[in-house]
Amino acid sequence: MHRVAPVLAIGLMLVGLVWIGQGTGFLRGSSFMVDDVRWAIAGVLCLGMSGGMLAIRGRRGRPRRS
Repeated sequence: MHRVAPVLAIGLMLVGLVWIGQGTGFLRGSSFMVDDVRWAIAGVLCLGMSGGMLAIRGRRGRPRRS
């Protein structure tokens, strides 16, 4: 389980960046998300949650094996 959290956090960060790009109109396409600021806000929240997850995981350190 200790390897799943960083992979999940990095995936959430990538999704958040795409949402920010589409919500601000930086990434163009034929999507309902383009130029909709709500998706940019959702992307910032997603990016913040995943960054927080990585920060908390980093503070805990590696689990000890007995």
